[in-house]
Amino acid sequence: MKKILSVTLLLASFTAFSQNCDTYYFFQKNKTVEMTFTNKKGKETGKNIYTISDVKKSGATFSSTINSELFDSKGKSITKATNNIKCTGGVLMMDMKMFIPSTQQEQMGMAEGGAEAFIEYPANMKEGDKLNDGQFSMDFKMQSGINAHIDVSITNRKVDGKEAVTTPAGTWDCFKISYHSKIKMKIGIGIPINADVTEWYASGFGVVKTESGGGKTEITAVK
Repeated sequence: MKKILSVTLLLASFTAFSQNCDTYYFFQKNKTVEMTFTNKKGKETGKNIYTISDVKKSGATFSSTINSELFDSKGKSITKATNNIKCTGGVLMMDMKMFIPSTQQEQMGMAEGGAEAFIEYPANMKEGDKLNDGQFSMDFKMQSGINAHIDVSITNRKVDGKEAVTTPAGTWDCFKISYHSKIKMKIGIGIPINADVTEWYASGFGVVKTESGGGKTEITAVK
């Protein structure tokens, strides 16, 4: 209980100073975030463990490397990836590769490819705001040697309001953000996957929880 309370108080302090990039959790070197996936029936289907490393500052811009490892429901490691996050003036810029659903990540395996695109979370968002969309495309080669391509599109982003969100890792005051996601991965013939998504974003931290027709993702541990 003390551990959860301390995490909650720490992240509450991040919210209070969200315009200062160095207070964001994603720029705290060697910290980890555990995200757990559940299907629409509430059954756990896997986890993604993020570890923050290589935090750098250049002028007013902070950047960090996020090393992630995806696990299945039995705890078996499926794939690893490296993502980047930036922040300038309290505006958090998330690597859009982090928005690739776990199902597609598993299909990609230890994919190799180069592309970089970010989606922004403004420092002073409020209810009713329309946020910038995000587009991301990447050609990559899977571990099997097969050439493939993925397109990620996030559109119609808007701030629906504010809500307190409690997960096994703590409690956050969050902005409730909705958007439409379209994923198309081409290994031969690609079929688009469309979803309406709701996410809960805590200023000074990041996305705490997401929900869509396929299930839920939420933070279950921070260390």
